[in-house]
Amino acid sequence: MISTAELAKAVTQALEYLGSAEQVAEAEVFASSNGNLLARLNYTSHIPCNGVEEPKSSESYGLGIAAVFKTEAGVTIGFGSEPSDLSLDGVKRALGKARRGAVVDPEFSSLPRATGERRRLRRYHDPKLMKIRDEDLVEVGWKVLQGGLKTFAASPQLAELAGGKGQISALGLIVGGDVTIQQERIAIASTAMPEVQTDESTLIMAFITAMVEAKASKGSGCSAGTRLDQFTDGAGVEAAHNALAAIGGERIKGGEYTVIFGRQPVADLLNNLILPSLSLSTFYSDSSPFMGRLGKRVASKHLTLYDHGNKRGLMGSKGITCEGLPTGKTRLIQRGRLVGLLTNYYEQQRIVRDPRGTEKLGVDPNQHGSAIVPRNGFRSWAGGGRQFGVQTAVASTNAVVQGGDQSLDELIATVKNGLLIGRIWYTYPINGLRAGDFTCTVVGDSYIIKDGRITTPLKPNTVRINDNIHTILSNIIAIGKDVRETLVWAADEVIYTPEIAVRGVKLDEIASFMEQL
Repeated sequence: MISTAELAKAVTQALEYLGSAEQVAEAEVFASSNGNLLARLNYTSHIPCNGVEEPKSSESYGLGIAAVFKTEAGVTIGFGSEPSDLSLDGVKRALGKARRGAVVDPEFSSLPRATGERRRLRRYHDPKLMKIRDEDLVEVGWKVLQGGLKTFAASPQLAELAGGKGQISALGLIVGGDVTIQQERIAIASTAMPEVQTDESTLIMAFITAMVEAKASKGSGCSAGTRLDQFTDGAGVEAAHNALAAIGGERIKGGEYTVIFGRQPVADLLNNLILPSLSLSTFYSDSSPFMGRLGKRVASKHLTLYDHGNKRGLMGSKGITCEGLPTGKTRLIQRGRLVGLLTNYYEQQRIVRDPRGTEKLGVDPNQHGSAIVPRNGFRSWAGGGRQFGVQTAVASTNAVVQGGDQSLDELIATVKNGLLIGRIWYTYPINGLRAGDFTCTVVGDSYIIKDGRITTPLKPNTVRINDNIHTILSNIIAIGKDVRETLVWAADEVIYTPEIAVRGVKLDEIASFMEQL
């Protein structure tokens, strides 16, 4: 990877050149270097396999330039980038692209300016993850895989089903997924903030699926962290445990149920529905289901949600945004009230100048600046790090649901009769984001609750949730106390959440293929 010193030198050289470039009134230079390392897991007990495939890696670096041009036709703004070249020639090519693509943007006020907040987070990445060798990556992959296999091997349930421990492999045990390491380095400076700022971050995560194929049971597990020496086999153990628990799943009828949403479903709802609705850009475009409700109640008083971008030890934490501004804590929902929004500098500036800004937010944005501080401008791309070739957009960092006071067993007792839903997928809004309607499929790690205890697993892919996010948020009856990191594939943020109990969730039965014959 390119060092931060090299990135900083390239940014300094580029900004000096842009200072004398024709028609350039102000400019911003962003350089980044990203590494993504992957160990693919593919174990099948009944088919020859390698268990852990060869490690794979990808690396990218380059720079991007945002420039404001003063032309005879007026002020225009353009962006251009150049991959794999930090030299002055690369700067010139990026500027040329920005110049050719420049447009008039009546909503643009300026490139980012300092907000008065101070940077809090420095030297927080793990050097071991930044310099990890292929052999160590393979070893981490085996650690996770062996966690799953040991869980299967120690299961009396599987031994009984197979007629002896020596026959367990005949049941068709599968453990698949990956361990991924992400490495990021950036440097940024601009005409308004000429001192070059740099940042380095690392993280490690595992997504695992385990199956007992002969019993059509499946379970999933995930784990994540910021340090190599703290990474465990937990994702493999969790996936195998959930696969075992799913054996013998039953169907249910459609209807309204009291549901405990596990961490993954909560994360999926946040990623696909709630966090996009709490972006200032969504309010500007009149597409949030919370239009005009800043300062008002939008959820049960049990819910408190915030974005925490500079807390040491959390996976999504960064020292600075991709606009060169400090990260920080933004309160979004406080005991059910909408108190803040995610934003970057561009969105903040255009909402305060919007004649309909008060109507869209429900309060005057010029009088409530603390609710729209630009701490979330990032150049994210499909979960792949901070990319030089894209412009800043609004993205969460660590979305944290504040824990309640009940354990999972206490939540189950509170629900008494209902469902524990542990995994959903294909979650998306229907009728547009503003309507709040959504759908998703329950795909695993889920159970039926009767008389205050879990009785049987819920058969995967037999029910869908068709409901409205307003209903879900308003009908929260309890929140668990065990807050843990949870990942959504290709998401830009990390979700930290406990389980959440909700009454009156609408589920529709999915007809089975055999029933249709």
